[in-house]
Amino acid sequence: MNCLQNLTGSSVLPLRSFRSNPTRRPSFSIATLGTMSCIDLPRSMAVKAISGSTSSAETSGAEAKEEKSEIYSNNMTEAMGAVLTYRHELGMNYDFIRPDLIVGSCLQTPKDVDKLRSIGVKTIFCLQQDSDLEYFSVDIGDIREYANTFDDIEHLRAEIRDFDSYDLRLRLPVVVSKLYKAINRNGGVTYVHCTAGLGRAPAAALAYMFWVQGYKLTDAVNLLLSKRACFPKLDAIKNATADILTSMTKRVVTLTWGGDNCSTVEISGLDIGWGQRIPLEFNKEQGSWILKRELPEGRYEYKYVIDGGWTHNKHEPFTSPNKDGHVNNYVHVVEDDPNSESAAIRKRMTGDDPHLTTKERLKIRRFLESCPSDE
Repeated sequence: MNCLQNLTGSSVLPLRSFRSNPTRRPSFSIATLGTMSCIDLPRSMAVKAISGSTSSAETSGAEAKEEKSEIYSNNMTEAMGAVLTYRHELGMNYDFIRPDLIVGSCLQTPKDVDKLRSIGVKTIFCLQQDSDLEYFSVDIGDIREYANTFDDIEHLRAEIRDFDSYDLRLRLPVVVSKLYKAINRNGGVTYVHCTAGLGRAPAAALAYMFWVQGYKLTDAVNLLLSKRACFPKLDAIKNATADILTSMTKRVVTLTWGGDNCSTVEISGLDIGWGQRIPLEFNKEQGSWILKRELPEGRYEYKYVIDGGWTHNKHEPFTSPNKDGHVNNYVHVVEDDPNSESAAIRKRMTGDDPHLTTKERLKIRRFLESCPSDE
């Protein structure tokens, strides 16, 4: 069985990062966020991370730290489609989802290792990228070095890009494989965290509960949300499950913006997340801007950026307006043979109430055991 860890969201076309503009925010539908109909996840959900430990921030520079938290919270709200708030200056916060599984925010100093050891944590599982750590001036080297001085706790990293459901989908199989092996090796309590503990960490915990611990996804979500207010991307978990159980078929899609009355045309969303843009190339013969992109099966929402302005294309499928009147384009990539076994599995896994058979759960477990580590 092939491991999916080498799958990336990179493209031969250059990607351009940008800072979100709150006045031109892309819309997010409940379906985009992966919310299942049988679970009550409100569209606008106020989530405030309450400190579970004493803040490590010094009095000096507190305003600067609060400003960084405010910017991060705004970006998170825009990208996740729900009102989410994280206050880094309040220190590490967390919740027990199960007696052996905690989901929380990032460690900030080596002292946080002591706090986790005191509650029985044996594995610290960090999903942050270096850029996440640098933004809040977290010295991960000091934290890992301090954790390594003990023989009863292990600090591991398995990076997932923040606010990017496609990268989450691609990375979940290898990330959960690493988590599964660490839990088998170390036992005890496991602490899974990203930056705020509101997106990536809950998603990884859910995938582990669904794939390994025998939960139905709906039951795992209900348990998680009863313990911690968060907003995991369920579509990413569903598609990652289908990716393991089936071959990941890809198809080339063509997106077109007609007219030559603009100087730049870009697309955001799609498989690169809302924090990146892909430029379209102008075809003089057709008089149109064109992007050809190979995508795995799944549903992708996107928006055009014309000379810096966000808009949707009325000549391509688009969503209904959300409560703020925003509309996104979308493309649905499906297998050529809708009657194939893999198509049936993917349809079931990405439906409202996915469940795994005993045979499928065994296949996933074998995959997790055979997948090589990325560290």
